Amino acid sequence: MAFVPAKALLLVLLLHCFTVLSHGADSVSMDESPHHNAPSYPPVEAPKQTKSHPPAPSQPPVQPPTHSRVYPPSPAPLPHRSFVAVQGVVYCKSCKYSGVDTLLEAMPLVGAGVKLQCNNTKNPLVQEAKTDKNGYFFIMGPKSITNFGSHKCKVTLATSPMATCKKPTNLHAGLQGAILMPQKQPPVTSLPKQLPPYQLFTVGPFAFEPSTKCPH
Repeated sequence: MAFVPAKALLLVLLLHCFTVLSHGADSVSMDESPHHNAPSYPPVEAPKQTKSHPPAPSQPPVQPPTHSRVYPPSPAPLPHRSFVAVQGVVYCKSCKYSGVDTLLEAMPLVGAGVKLQCNNTKNPLVQEAKTDKNGYFFIMGPKSITNFGSHKCKVTLATSPMATCKKPTNLHAGLQGAILMPQKQPPVTSLPKQLPPYQLFTVGPFAFEPSTKCPH
């Protein structure tokens, strides 16, 4: 057996111990690592959140159109029959405007006679009246005449109480006969309350004028 120096032996022992220690540490580190020889996977993406929409409002079911029942129009009420009454005014024209269809400077004629004539029957029906202080007249038609037959009635001038103003003129058809115009306003003068229901008509105004030449 060859003699090994002490220094050389000590060096061999140190190397041996270092080798043993290094292998033990490696084995321990490999055994304690939880990820040793574990398969590796790519990172997992986070789940995508989908946008939530509010629920659509519920719609009522569509109903078929309903047809309302159509009724025939009710007949119009029949017009009311009433008696006929006529009003108007009579003037005396100024001598200056004699022969001219105007009432400039004319004055109401008191006591002038007017005539209402209706030709609804074989024999004409006539009613007469006189003017008051304002030249106003009011005539109630015959009881056999209603507003339905008023289109067959006319009013004309009859007489004048003034000797200087006696010539009837055809102003507003005072000579040929004026047709009756419906009037909504009541008479301008007070009338007896016992008058029957009537429809009021208006004519004129009428006028008389001087029958002789006027002095200049």
